[in-house]
Amino acid sequence: MIKIRIIPRLDIKNDTVVKGIHLEGLRVVGKPGEMAYEYYRQGADELLYMDAVASLYERNSLTEIIKKAAKRIFVPLTVGGGIRKLEDISDTLNSGADKVAINTAAIRNPEFIREASVKYGSQCIVLSVEAKKTTSGWIAYTETGREPSKYNVLEWIPQAIKLGAGEVLLTSVDTDGTKGGFDTDLIKAVASICSVPLIVCGGAGSSDDILNLFNSVSIEAAAVGTGLHYEHFTINQVKTLLGRHQIKVRH
Repeated sequence: MIKIRIIPRLDIKNDTVVKGIHLEGLRVVGKPGEMAYEYYRQGADELLYMDAVASLYERNSLTEIIKKAAKRIFVPLTVGGGIRKLEDISDTLNSGADKVAINTAAIRNPEFIREASVKYGSQCIVLSVEAKKTTSGWIAYTETGREPSKYNVLEWIPQAIKLGAGEVLLTSVDTDGTKGGFDTDLIKAVASICSVPLIVCGGAGSSDDILNLFNSVSIEAAAVGTGLHYEHFTINQVKTLLGRHQIKVRH
């Protein structure tokens, strides 16, 4: 049986951690260095850094933050936002990241996934999917949930996996920051067609929301932002609760 991962998600704007609702209306909630180290101390299995404004400026500006983190945080680091070309991946990995998350560049040019996975290995390449419910199903969005793409989520994910994506980060734009629980309909639909590890994000307001997620669908990991940032729970509390319900967690 897999041991599930709890992954704090840090959305970064300049040198601050920000959080919004539906990926919009961003408010400053802290400093990335302090928050990341605190989550590491609490027992985070990995850390996820997303540049919240990279798509606006066509760049990723997290290298200095990642360099500092890698010196004192010894769990895998995934970095996304503004990864546009192979050189961006090299820079990010050389800064101390273990994986990169790619969304917009992959949708613009799916072959980028193949090129990246061939050069760096599939284990380094995470497909980031920002999903929104529409009348025609779940659509993959770019530009931090602002722009619809031509791809249906349930068709796009298998295509990207075939091209070499080694993991999928699924963010529900509809539930992001709402603290009302995960979009289990979306997650179940994606889990049924996803043949690589699936990390889900968007909606955890309490430890029970995370428990309900893992009780309802078999997936590998949850990425959590708002609930941790506003101290509704700690990672230790989540893992203790999951353990009490016979859900295997990493220690």
